[in-house]
Amino acid sequence: MSFQNQNLVPSWLDADTQEALLKAALEAQKNAYAPYSKFLVGAAILDENGNIHSGCNVENAAYPEGTCAEAGAIAAMASQGSRSIRALLVVGNGNQWVTPCGGCRQKIREFATATAPILIANPEKILAALNLDILLAHSFGPDHLTII
Repeated sequence: MSFQNQNLVPSWLDADTQEALLKAALEAQKNAYAPYSKFLVGAAILDENGNIHSGCNVENAAYPEGTCAEAGAIAAMASQGSRSIRALLVVGNGNQWVTPCGGCRQKIREFATATAPILIANPEKILAALNLDILLAHSFGPDHLTII
């Protein structure tokens, strides 16, 4: 499998694990609740224990109250006691990159390192690899809140 910025994918994130993340995100995407935008998104997280957690977007008639797929996957991960995102994959339809929104980038920052791979996919394949250094440069995170 070849895609843009593949050099950002660490060797421990092998092709089988990438495929497992894509499969989990696609399964979640099928369950997305998007009656208003019709824009279905799925996400899958690989945690520090090698477990995969997925989520989908859930819209609400009061638009600000909907949730993104990434937020759903983070909540699923946290509900199982995991506290670290080793890798994340986001899947949307089409060939345009569906990247995490600004709010989700900050949520990801809470649990991931700056170099954690963030894979962007469509239903057929992974399109690109990014990381938080690229998506959320010079970010504010938990390390800023340490008491001196």
